[in-house]
Amino acid sequence: MSQNPVQGSGTVQSITKHMALGNQKFKPLPNPTGIPPYHIRLDDVIPVADIKKINDANKILFHVVGDTGGVKYPIPQQIVEMAMESDLQGPDRPAYFYHLGDVVYYFGQASEYYPQFYEPYAKYQAPIFAIPGNHDGDVAPGDTTPSLDAFVRNFCSKEPKVVPDSVEVNRPAMTQPNVYFTLEAPFVTTIGLYSNVPEGGVFDDSQIKWFKDELRKAPKNKALIVTVHHPAYSADMYHSGSKVIEETLDNAFSESGRFADIILTGHVHNYQRFTRTVDNKHVPYLVVGSGGYWHLHYMQKLPNKDPLPVPYTMPDSNTILENYCENRHGYMIMQVTPESITGTYHTVPRPHESWRGKSELFDSFTLDLSTHRLKK
Repeated sequence: MSQNPVQGSGTVQSITKHMALGNQKFKPLPNPTGIPPYHIRLDDVIPVADIKKINDANKILFHVVGDTGGVKYPIPQQIVEMAMESDLQGPDRPAYFYHLGDVVYYFGQASEYYPQFYEPYAKYQAPIFAIPGNHDGDVAPGDTTPSLDAFVRNFCSKEPKVVPDSVEVNRPAMTQPNVYFTLEAPFVTTIGLYSNVPEGGVFDDSQIKWFKDELRKAPKNKALIVTVHHPAYSADMYHSGSKVIEETLDNAFSESGRFADIILTGHVHNYQRFTRTVDNKHVPYLVVGSGGYWHLHYMQKLPNKDPLPVPYTMPDSNTILENYCENRHGYMIMQVTPESITGTYHTVPRPHESWRGKSELFDSFTLDLSTHRLKK
């Protein structure tokens, strides 16, 4: 199997240029487990009959959320999982779950994968793909285990085998070829980036070059989604958006000549939907970090302490905050057809309200791929 021994090393100039300030340090990336250009096909993961159903229906659905690890209080994660699990029983069954990072807290230790990943999703009967978050890549003080060691074992296995980290749960490890990778599926291509451990994100030259190449080569007749853990935009009170992410994405889009249709991020523990206008085209940027971590992040306030109204134009920006939810956990269902992308955000009951209450639709949007404008 081909290896890339310099992946993640980049250059001092590159890492310094692309790193935001913060206490968490850049961690070298592990070697890929697959061969370049690090693609995984959905039809290599799910049965051929399911692919046929997707093509016959002329649409694909999948779950999206990040920041799920129930390290301190696991009940919110369990409630979100039960709602997602119930979606798999409906007529429009999501084909998979795409995780936006921070699978486990507070460090990416192997011992946390059973209580925070395998046990909560034991009954979720669909594949789970993931990009790493900063907590997945961080290591505890004094721990000499390489960064992302457990993530690679559980999501980047060379074959779909049950690994010891799953304990008694019979879910095979995912076979992603790298910690950054491209998922090929009917109607949609998803490029997943790894923004490393430091607050605000950091990329080395090798990943940036790969990203630009993937943008250039992405099929023009399919929707294009980019995922990254740290968000370019956020109006929360805790993290806020990252200039590093914004500039890295913009430079890659500009140099490749291909702009993503939608950008999906996590890290901030709430839901936010932004619309950015680029060359008269609408580009949704979403924060979906509400998958189960116990502490939700509140939004900023107006100078008079009132909540932010929506829509709200971000200062010094062509980006509009369209909607947000700061007080409930939840998740997204994405639906992609040849003509459009539709996203629906669903909230779940609070733990004191109901463990098995139904999820409720909170927000929805549809992007027309022919005009690249949001439908009213």
